[in-house]
Amino acid sequence: MAIVMYTKPGCPYCQQARDHYNRSGIAFTEFDAQTDKARQREMLAFSGGDPTVPCIVDDGKFVGSGWGDPLRG
Repeated sequence: MAIVMYTKPGCPYCQQARDHYNRSGIAFTEFDAQTDKARQREMLAFSGGDPTVPCIVDDGKFVGSGWGDPLRG
């Protein structure tokens, strides 16, 4: 399983997602989708144009955008 998380600096929902994966012992790769425009385009392609972060992708498949219940981001 390869989790990729697209984030932006200072996002509290991104931090909650990081905390969750770290607590659960789930490895993930994180990309800054705010300052890295190539990663931003990649994220938008996965999310169908939704700019909400964190954007979670698992093994190349879009899982969702936002974090929490209800989702926020």
